[in-house]
Amino acid sequence: MTSTETPGAARGARRGGWLPTVVLLFGALYALLPVLWVVAAATKSGRELFSSFTLLPGSGLMSNLRDLNAYRDGEFWRWMLNSALYAGGGAALSAVLSGVTGYALAKYRFAGRSAVFNILLAGVLMPPIVLAVPQYLLFAKVGLADSYWSVLLPSIVSPYGIYLARIYAAGAIPDDVLEAGRVDGSGEWRLFRSVALPMMAPGLVTVFLFQFVAVWNNFLLPYIMLGDDRKFPVTVGLFTLLQQGASAPALYTLVITGSLLSVIPLIALFLSLQRFWRLDLLSGAVKS
Repeated sequence: MTSTETPGAARGARRGGWLPTVVLLFGALYALLPVLWVVAAATKSGRELFSSFTLLPGSGLMSNLRDLNAYRDGEFWRWMLNSALYAGGGAALSAVLSGVTGYALAKYRFAGRSAVFNILLAGVLMPPIVLAVPQYLLFAKVGLADSYWSVLLPSIVSPYGIYLARIYAAGAIPDDVLEAGRVDGSGEWRLFRSVALPMMAPGLVTVFLFQFVAVWNNFLLPYIMLGDDRKFPVTVGLFTLLQQGASAPALYTLVITGSLLSVIPLIALFLSLQRFWRLDLLSGAVKS
């Protein structure tokens, strides 16, 4: 096989190969710059925050941490615990519900299956802001507004999670394996629990992670639902703290330090769950 590519064209192609790298580096810088700003700003005292170079670290990190810890007898940590409850509980229950529903939609034939799936797709495309006010009116009607349930219950149902579980179950669970289990006398529940669920585990971990991040960063729903600041998640709590900063600039450092601390659980979760995705990639390589 002979190549018709001239040396000049090859050098041009190599020079063109730098363009995607430059674009990616620019994108990475665009994404990381706000993070670097938060990290640097969290180390500055109130005086250094407005007088020193933007990305230059300061000397007030420990005092900021002490002030944040002492704010209203540790109110920030209550907000963090509330976020952990909303995000952890909502994501875990959402992964279970998505797994059961996605498995049923992928592996069972029943009347209305396509209609249910199309409704789920419509739910994926629906902006959360459209649903927030109707959900508030509904929870207010049944007396659950301004309660933990008003934030936790909507977090359990995730159309996107069900969609992902359905797609993953259709590709990861062979029908022949289920038929073999039925021939051996296994019931449908045992098939799901002992055969399907282990195969779906990597996909459900992904659903859990996506839902955890979505609930942890959610602002609008708890902002509408909750009036008691002791039930606020960290997003709404820091927002109220930022509003108070308009009259008390010293609180700006607490908001920035709290923002930095609120990202740490998400980073830890990503790093701890990475191994499940790697296992999934390895299993796919063996099958192919």
